[in-house]
Amino acid sequence: MMDPTTAAVPYGALTIDVEEHFHVHAFASVIQRADWPGHESRVEANTDRILQVFADSGATGTFFTLGCVADDHPALIRRIVEAGHELASHGQGHYAVFNQNRETFFEDVRRSRMTLEDIGGVPVRGYRAASFSIDERSPWAYEMLAEAGYSYSSSSHPITHDLYGDPDAPRHPFREPSAGMLEIPITTLLWRGRRIPAGGGGFFRMFPLALVRANMARMRAEGVPPNFYLHPWEIDPGQPRIKGAPLKSRLRHTIGLRGCESKLRKLAVDGAPVKRWTRMDEAYHGWLDDLHANRSAHSDRDTTLAG
Repeated sequence: MMDPTTAAVPYGALTIDVEEHFHVHAFASVIQRADWPGHESRVEANTDRILQVFADSGATGTFFTLGCVADDHPALIRRIVEAGHELASHGQGHYAVFNQNRETFFEDVRRSRMTLEDIGGVPVRGYRAASFSIDERSPWAYEMLAEAGYSYSSSSHPITHDLYGDPDAPRHPFREPSAGMLEIPITTLLWRGRRIPAGGGGFFRMFPLALVRANMARMRAEGVPPNFYLHPWEIDPGQPRIKGAPLKSRLRHTIGLRGCESKLRKLAVDGAPVKRWTRMDEAYHGWLDDLHANRSAHSDRDTTLAG
């Protein structure tokens, strides 16, 4: 099999973290979990708009979806699947991994996988942690994900950031040694020896589309498909403003909202810098195939030794 790190990479991965605007950790100091039911739900309408953008462009993507969102909006989950997108897990209740222990984390990811599979009727193989919260504080998370039945994670943002990030983590997809789980980091680039975010979110909203494309083209030149992410609330300039939130959090959350949907449409329709934007399991199929082959080889070896 061709080494996926040196193979041609015609695809990039479009990924959406399906959560409400009031779920974000930046507002956790002013919005308690008990307050969530009192906030207006906008995730279904916003995700439907993203689904329409993808349909118009012919792109497919991976929707990392909260189990609690699936519970509240089961018809949305079925629309995601029926449109040909990959359904993946964002956990059940949007808890940071490093704020959980092994047992509570395992139960959260197990429950979310079962919820999504029951509603969507398809296997769920991928996981993304809330706020990219698998880092040096939660090295056991990959073991729990493997035990819960996942094949890959996209939970690492290998940058320096005040709320998340693991600047010492690899920038390219890697197999985590303790559990053999495939980790697919968010796209970053190197500039003068520093790691620069280049994979989406607030950085996509802030920077010109030409710069976003150029940064992702550099990742593709490294032999790795770009890994792009966005949240449904990021295309929603009409969402309610959160009173009492820190100024820094409010600015991060609202900057670029007005033009984000148009920018996403241009990225998806024009395609550049890739030939086509697609699902994680297609964009990274070489890495996943190698992972499954390695696991099968270990399984066969264990069976032989046991016999």
